[in-house]
Amino acid sequence: MLDIVNPWGSRVRQSLSAEIVAEVASEPWQLQAYRELRRAIFAEEQGLFAGSDFDQHDHHALPIVAQSQIAGMADSVVGVVRIYRSEPATWYGGRLGVHRDYRRFGAVGAALIACAVSTAHALGCQRFLATVQVANVRYFERHHFRVLRDVTVQERPHCLMQAELAAYPPRARGERFVQARVA
Repeated sequence: MLDIVNPWGSRVRQSLSAEIVAEVASEPWQLQAYRELRRAIFAEEQGLFAGSDFDQHDHHALPIVAQSQIAGMADSVVGVVRIYRSEPATWYGGRLGVHRDYRRFGAVGAALIACAVSTAHALGCQRFLATVQVANVRYFERHHFRVLRDVTVQERPHCLMQAELAAYPPRARGERFVQARVA
């Protein structure tokens, strides 16, 4: 018997937004979605943390979100990353995560990386570092990062990587990063 909702027997895939915008989160709904997506990715899906992945850096970190856009309006948060200063001119990026439905495109991660590094650069960053899961090292290398050394985070292999700041000119904190096409 045919299912009215799924006439061919499989779930109909939701339509994905074609435009992604990354910016520093400031609205309450963005911050809530930021926390929820981080929990879903790092605690529930990957099992890196029990309950929450928030730590001491989140008290002073800038949360950055990538949002899907429909007709020029924000629809939902589909990617997250945080940046924070550890020393006067050294900034870190971390906890970059992309909603499962948007991972195969690369546009969300690219928008998040550009927003993160360029925002930190505008705030005086002279050295931008990130701890990256080993499986994602090649992706970051394509985005002007180089491996400095192997590190362990939550008992899992990562690499400490450094961004080439010349590839990410400083941009104002309120500036949005548009990645025009997902598909």
